[in-house]
Amino acid sequence: QVQLVESGGGLVKAGGSLRLSCTAAGPTFSGYGMGWFRQAPGKEREFVAAITWGAGSTYYGDSVKGRFTISRDNAKNTLYLQMNSLKPEDTAVYYCAADSSVLIGAWSDLGSEYDYWGQGTQVTVSS
Repeated sequence: QVQLVESGGGLVKAGGSLRLSCTAAGPTFSGYGMGWFRQAPGKEREFVAAITWGAGSTYYGDSVKGRFTISRDNAKNTLYLQMNSLKPEDTAVYYCAADSSVLIGAWSDLGSEYDYWGQGTQVTVSS
């Protein structure tokens, strides 16, 4: 089975930047749709961003659009999330996820559509 591991989280001041990485062991990301989700204490899991296989089209949740950028390096089995202009409300545990059965070019903002998940990395933005 695919195992996903997130890294790059930490403590940053408001207005700063972080880059999260997600690496996979086992099968490669070839043909997979990939996404990032986040969950703050006491809150429901929230869609952050997704990227398709093939053309690499990207999609973002309204709360991060214009500030975050999702990308992938298929040869390295690595997914990235570049986070700029961070706000205290971005504080959460960030999870990467993979959808092994997605049609080419398709994407989803629904967590139930993804079948592989990492354990998360903590991002804390101070005010």
